[in-house]
Amino acid sequence: MARGKIQIKRIENSTNRQVTYSKRRNGLFKKANELTVLCDAKVSIIMLSSTGKLHEYISPAISTKEMFDLYQTTLGIDLWNTHWERMQEQLRKLKEMNRNLRREIRQRMGGSLDNLSFEELNVLFQDIDDSLKVIRERKFKSLSNQIDTGKKKLKNAEVIHRNLLQALDLGDDPHYGLVDNGGDYDSMISFHSGNPRVFALRLQPTQPSLHSGTGSSDITTYHLLE
Repeated sequence: MARGKIQIKRIENSTNRQVTYSKRRNGLFKKANELTVLCDAKVSIIMLSSTGKLHEYISPAISTKEMFDLYQTTLGIDLWNTHWERMQEQLRKLKEMNRNLRREIRQRMGGSLDNLSFEELNVLFQDIDDSLKVIRERKFKSLSNQIDTGKKKLKNAEVIHRNLLQALDLGDDPHYGLVDNGGDYDSMISFHSGNPRVFALRLQPTQPSLHSGTGSSDITTYHLLE
């Protein structure tokens, strides 16, 4: 029974497409090897799969470079010189771009301005002014974030203070309290390894000193959290 004719179109299923590529590639390489042996031909095949893998067949008696040299000689062209010229042109463009960028940097630093016209100076001034606006906006945003962070720390310190007083039932005891420094809780709160430490102070009543016989007031510090 004769096989049905296969419609030549792209295989949608990726697995089937890869299997078909592998089988037909091996078939081409087999035919190329037969041509090399039977006809003493020089055959070279270069293939790239859809996944980017390179497969190559080259007759054993010749290298890939020699095959390219023969190709150029037969057609009377020079692929290497053409490629070299393209590389040189690309290098020239990159050098020119580098010189322009360096000149722009010097101009933004206040140098290389002598050859600029009034219009070019005006454009440069506008560019720098726009850049300054962006920098100012970023600076103000950074300051705003720092202020918000400070407020959150202060709020957390106040919450910790209230919770400590409630936990120790010291809310109505006039002998305990936190040092008031104009409402600045940072004066009584320190941070160790990222964790806050809060101190409560107990004011001792004035009593005679055992050594001097004179009255004094003592302050005892309790490390409540650490």
